[in-house]
Amino acid sequence: MIAVVFFSIIALSIGVALAARRGVTTRGPLGTLIAGRSLPGWLIFFLAVGEIYSVGTMLGFPGGIYAKGASYGVWFIGYILLGYVFGYFLAPLVWRAGKVYNAVTVPDVMYGHYKNRLLEKLAAFTFVLALIPWAVFQFVGLQTVLSGLGLPLSRLGIIVGSAVIAFLYVAISGMRSTAFVAIVKDLFMFLGITLAGIVAVIAAKGIPGIFEEVATRPDMTTVTGGALIFAMSTIFVQSIQFYLTFPAQFLFAAKSESSIKKSVIWMPLYMLMYPLLVFAAYYGISHAPNLSNPDDVFLAVTRDLAPEWIVGLVAAGAGLSALIVLAGNSLMFGGVLTRNLVPTLSKSKSSHSVKLVMGLFLVFTATLSTFTSSIMLTFLNLALALTAQLVPAWFGVMFFRKFKAPALSAGIVVGCTLVTFFYVTKLVPGNLNTGLIALAANLSVVILLSLIFKGGTSQHMPVAMRAKDILGKAAESQKPVHEGSDEVPVAPAAVTVSGAGRAINEEG
Repeated sequence: MIAVVFFSIIALSIGVALAARRGVTTRGPLGTLIAGRSLPGWLIFFLAVGEIYSVGTMLGFPGGIYAKGASYGVWFIGYILLGYVFGYFLAPLVWRAGKVYNAVTVPDVMYGHYKNRLLEKLAAFTFVLALIPWAVFQFVGLQTVLSGLGLPLSRLGIIVGSAVIAFLYVAISGMRSTAFVAIVKDLFMFLGITLAGIVAVIAAKGIPGIFEEVATRPDMTTVTGGALIFAMSTIFVQSIQFYLTFPAQFLFAAKSESSIKKSVIWMPLYMLMYPLLVFAAYYGISHAPNLSNPDDVFLAVTRDLAPEWIVGLVAAGAGLSALIVLAGNSLMFGGVLTRNLVPTLSKSKSSHSVKLVMGLFLVFTATLSTFTSSIMLTFLNLALALTAQLVPAWFGVMFFRKFKAPALSAGIVVGCTLVTFFYVTKLVPGNLNTGLIALAANLSVVILLSLIFKGGTSQHMPVAMRAKDILGKAAESQKPVHEGSDEVPVAPAAVTVSGAGRAINEEG
């Protein structure tokens, strides 16, 4: 029964991806990567939360509590909640930057604003480095889901099958099909978490019973000392970059700034599922205390307490959560590699080269995931620590004109070097989030060198100060896009931007 429910829902998701092809209006690389900038607010809502609430929500979050106690729960919930506050103000500016610079990727924005190739390449390289652990994170989650169900599948079979399904989502109609599959994912993720949380509360004879046994273990229920410092520093650094990194390319796909604002307003509703995940995690601490893999706790509790059809729903929700993020990761990787790192690959109006790159990315990260042996949230921390190093450059695009491109480039190098050093050596100075330490060093370098360098200031005003310039002309750019074309409407204020200096009209 578990396998039947699980694979039926996966088959349904593929069917939804196929059905999404009927609404495609823009083909070629831009149609694949950002759906021709045509997605309405409700689709952006599901697409963005699909990236935010990944398999880490269902497995990594309870696993972190099981392994490390309340500090991981406070961090995980705190950074998302604060991220929504920052996101209400920053996410529309991300869309605005994508619009004015006709950007498909984050490095496109950096080149469009600063006109500096080195900064573009460094931003692209940082993004690629961060996408690798983020994708490995999803593959580890998929292995945990399917191996935890007792299905007769080898680890290699799980990894290969997952990569194939994720590739199907993006190969069918790129970001558009991914957005529609995200709706299916959210439905079953929410349903699975709700049912699992309820059966845990029933088994414990009420919410007080969930915490009865762990109440005598302060390390599992309170956050003090070094754990509190880590949680607070992590919340701060990860909330600032919440919409500036992985979800940014999805925001570029929106058809208007107002649709971004509307979608961000409703996203906090998803936080309603976290208490249920907490119940399952603490029930597992009391009733399944000797799990070899902390990330197994949510499925272990569900499997022990719920009927098989509920277990199948939970597994399907978790599996789709990982598959959607893998599909999104491959879209981001394909865009950055073909437009910013190896721009000769994007000269053709065909999307074949982009799809090939996406497939190779999935193969590489799937292979890499076979050698991992860490709890999932470790990979999340590494990915976000790397992307945090792009925050100063983003703030220059949005707010601070005096930030100079050579200084930003040096800051990225310093920040990523420190992140890598801390990850390899396992050092955590002062119990602070190492991404925050690296970002502080990065920003210090940027400020100091911006004062020293004479050149490198952007010729464009920050996008926060250009509302009339950008939004006032947005209506003029909303002209029909021809079927089979790679053409995307461009505001008159837009500037030339690409990985190799191609003019916008040369891209279609």
